Amino acid sequence: MEVADGTPLKKSLARSLRKEKLRALALIAPLLIFVLVTFVLPIGTMLTRSIDNSIVEEILPRTVLALEDWNEKGDELPNEMVFRSFVEDFQDAIADKNHTKIGSRLNYEVSGMSSLFRKSARKVKKWDLTDNAPIKQKLIEVNKAWGDVETWAVIKTHSVALTNGYFLNAVDMQRTPFGAQAQPENKQVLVKLFIRTLKMSLIITGMCILLGYPVAWLLANLSNRTSNLLLILVLLPFWTSLLVRTSAWKVMLQNQGVINDLLVWIGLITEGSRLEIINNQFGTIVAMTHILLPFMILPMYSVMKTIPPSYLRAAKSLGATNWTAFWRVYFPQSVPGIGAGSILVFILAIGYYITPEIVGGTDGIFISNRIAYHISSSLNWGLASALGAILLGVVLLLYWVYDKIVGIDNVKLG
Repeated sequence: MEVADGTPLKKSLARSLRKEKLRALALIAPLLIFVLVTFVLPIGTMLTRSIDNSIVEEILPRTVLALEDWNEKGDELPNEMVFRSFVEDFQDAIADKNHTKIGSRLNYEVSGMSSLFRKSARKVKKWDLTDNAPIKQKLIEVNKAWGDVETWAVIKTHSVALTNGYFLNAVDMQRTPFGAQAQPENKQVLVKLFIRTLKMSLIITGMCILLGYPVAWLLANLSNRTSNLLLILVLLPFWTSLLVRTSAWKVMLQNQGVINDLLVWIGLITEGSRLEIINNQFGTIVAMTHILLPFMILPMYSVMKTIPPSYLRAAKSLGATNWTAFWRVYFPQSVPGIGAGSILVFILAIGYYITPEIVGGTDGIFISNRIAYHISSSLNWGLASALGAILLGVVLLLYWVYDKIVGIDNVKLG
C-alpha cells in the first residue's frame, strides 16, 4: 500500500513517527541539558574524586618512578637516588607552591605529614643540587622523619593514580604496604555512623507513619471545609525556614527549655532531674519526625482520597466490624500511599545534616554530617566522595530490596 506521493505506507508512517519523536526530544532537550550540566555532571565529577589520586604522581613524578624498585615492606631506607629525586621534585613543588598540597594529601593517611612537608620546605628550597653532594643524610638532618621507613612507605603506597584508599577509610580501614588493614580502634567511627544513620532513618520513617496515618485518614474522610483547614495546618511548616524550625526544637528540648520547665511545673520531674532530651539521638528523632511528617501525610492523603467510602459501608453491611472493615478493606488500599511516603521520608532522612548538627550533639549526628565536615572543614573531598558513593549505593540497594518485597509499581501518589 502506498500514500499519494508513491511512498510505501509503512515507510511513511515510520518517518512520521520519527519526526514526532524528534519534535518531542527537541521540546525536552533544554531540560535534559540543564539537568545534565547542573546535576548529573557535578555529581559524577564529585564521585570520581573517591578514586582519583593523581596529585602524588603529578607533584612527585621523579620520586614515584625512583621508588618503584624500593621494597616498602622492608626495614631499609630508599637509596641516595630516591632522596635526590625527591628533593628535585620537592624544590619544583615549592617553586609552584604545591608542596602544601602533597603534604595535605598524605596527612589524610598519616598525621604529621603536612607539617613535615611545610617545615622541610623552608630549608630545602635553598639547597644547591648542582654539586652532586650526598642528599640522604642532609635531608634526614632537616627532619628525622625523613629517616623513618614509614614516611617513604606512605609516599609509595599512596602514589598510585587510582586508589581504593578513600573507600577503605570510609569503612574504617586503611591502605598500607601490607594491604588493607583495620584502622586503630579510636578512629573506627564511620561504620558506626552508617549504622546509626540507617537505624535512626528507619525509626523516623516509622514514627512518621504512626503519626501521619491518622492525620491523613482525617483529611481524606472529613468534610471538604474541615479537611482544607487541616491541610493548611499540615502545609504551614513549609512556610517556615528549616533552620528556624530546628532552632525552635533546640529551645524547647534543652535542659532549661520549655518542655523541661513544663514537666517541673506540673510536678512530673524535680528541678534536679531534668530530662536530657537534646544533643542526643532522641532530640534528632523528635526534630526530624516533626520536619518530615508532612512528606508522609501528603502522599497518604492523596491515595486515601481516592478510596470510595462506599467500600467500608459495603463491608459493614456484610457483617464486618469497624476494625475488620478497616483492616481488610481500607488499609490494603492505602498501602501504596504508605509506600510512597516511606520512600520519600527515608531518603530525605538519610541525607539530612542541618537538623542532626543542631540538635544531635555527638550521639545524634548522621553520616551526612561527616560528609559535610570533610567537604567544608578538613577539605578531604576524596573521603567525602567515597562516603557519598557508599551512601548512594546503600540507598539504591534498599530501593531494590523494597521493589522486590513491596513492588515499586504498587507505590502511588493518588
